[in-house]
Amino acid sequence: MSIDLKTAKQNLLKLKEEYETRIDKIEEHIQSPQDDLNEHWEDQAISYRQNDMRKNLMAEARQSLIYVENALSRIENGSYGECEVCGEPIEEQRLEALPYATLCMQHAK
Repeated sequence: MSIDLKTAKQNLLKLKEEYETRIDKIEEHIQSPQDDLNEHWEDQAISYRQNDMRKNLMAEARQSLIYVENALSRIENGSYGECEVCGEPIEEQRLEALPYATLCMQHAK
């Protein structure tokens, strides 16, 4: 198996940009929500619930961003595509589906 590191890096940089944009948009919406001016308590309850959902989505995006940044570091230090447990190459299909994977299929189970 031969990983095209240039393509992997490009894909990871795109993912990084997507997560950063997503985080920025969610933060902007949480900090200055359009629906905070609701007069009815039912509307406020919905607004709070939506904010909780946004915060969960932001936490998820931040964690994914960390995974992507770690994968970019592994490209730089030459360990990208190696399983952290056994040191064997991670399957190409797995890296295509999950470009920041750190485990081969056997150890991901």
